[in-house]
Amino acid sequence: MAESPREGKVARPADVTQLIDTASEFVGGKILFATDDFFAPAENLIKTEGPSFKEHECTEFGKWTSGWQTRRKRIPGHDWCIIQLGVQGVIRGFDVDTSHFTRGDHAPRVSIQAANFEEDKQPEIPQREVRTATASPEQSEAIAELKSSDWNCLVPMTELKPGNPASSHSCFPVNSRQRGHIRLTFPDGRIARLRVYGTGQKDTASDLKEPFDLVTIVYGGACVGFSNAHFGHPNNIRGVGMAKSTADGWETARPDRPPILKDDENGVLPVLGCEWAVFLAHPEVITQIEIDTNYFKGNSPDSCRLDGCSRTTEEEEDMVKQKWDLPGHKWEPLLPVTKLNPDVSHVLDSLTQDLQDSIAHAKFTVAPEWGMSRRLRLKGFRSSICLLRPRGKPATPQEARDEVLREGRASERTSNPSRNRGGYTVAQSDSSSEGFSAPEP
Repeated sequence: MAESPREGKVARPADVTQLIDTASEFVGGKILFATDDFFAPAENLIKTEGPSFKEHECTEFGKWTSGWQTRRKRIPGHDWCIIQLGVQGVIRGFDVDTSHFTRGDHAPRVSIQAANFEEDKQPEIPQREVRTATASPEQSEAIAELKSSDWNCLVPMTELKPGNPASSHSCFPVNSRQRGHIRLTFPDGRIARLRVYGTGQKDTASDLKEPFDLVTIVYGGACVGFSNAHFGHPNNIRGVGMAKSTADGWETARPDRPPILKDDENGVLPVLGCEWAVFLAHPEVITQIEIDTNYFKGNSPDSCRLDGCSRTTEEEEDMVKQKWDLPGHKWEPLLPVTKLNPDVSHVLDSLTQDLQDSIAHAKFTVAPEWGMSRRLRLKGFRSSICLLRPRGKPATPQEARDEVLREGRASERTSNPSRNRGGYTVAQSDSSSEGFSAPEP
């Protein structure tokens, strides 16, 4: 479950609040290879929950470990693993967490390399077993084709601090090109978690035949403001795949309420406030909205609404400070107040199919306090496609697809490796950058 910020606060420091852990199992990250898993498997590195400590618990291999732990080296070499990121994109920083691993047993130093492979060019790697003490010859032979020792070095071999509460997070700011694979190398020892913070940067040209989701983390969507995230961050509802439990969703605290709730003179139960989150995305005309309350049965919201607007980078920064307190007339309605049901997926049509306005910021409001599962999907087409149509004359589905395909062919001819998303330019180098720090413990 996510950290527990109160109203007006964020779960991570402001400079990384729009980033996601692109290696986490939550977004589909997985371990492709590890040289050694004797005491504890490398899969622990990418677990969603933070590391824990069980003082008196042991396994048949030794002391119970929350992270990845290899045996003590008795042969030449070092230990390393390959992680396939769940979301390909730009890496902004690493957090190597050695929590609970004290001096004498933690990994003393670490290096991190990165590369990007297209799926059809990645060699077939044998499936990892649930528990493997040492990599098999077949696995080692297959992974050698990646030539990972030659990958671009993002973090040179650097000393790590032991896992004391004040020094357990070793953070390394970077500003990389698009990456999809990480190699983590250390002599031997234990590492609790590896967080690879960044933003998604999948090319939307590959999905031009159908509407795509403008707020998903895969395309670089970000949460740029919210009212409350007591039991789960709004970032969770932009995840990939389906939720496994309420821990994968966004849930707010219960508001202050009277001792007894009573109907008003019209027999209507008064609504005790509302909660909201604002998402940044590709400028787009939204055609369909999917809202998922799966697993939230006694704590789902009663109703919701969705509004949109488009703001420049400077305006967005001002609105974050003002908690997105925009006058009502500056928000464009995308979905009117709509009744929601618990533990179900709702698929709704957006009002902008007729309005055809481009939306870059979407404000999702629910009443009263609530919980929502992993999905909030705002699907549609690029604004440049929809603006080709005369105002007041919506295109047919076939016309929209034809326009999408025409723009796709044009974008292939004019594509540029440097992209601007949400007011900031993705740099095309692997040099260090400012603006990255450890999450609060």
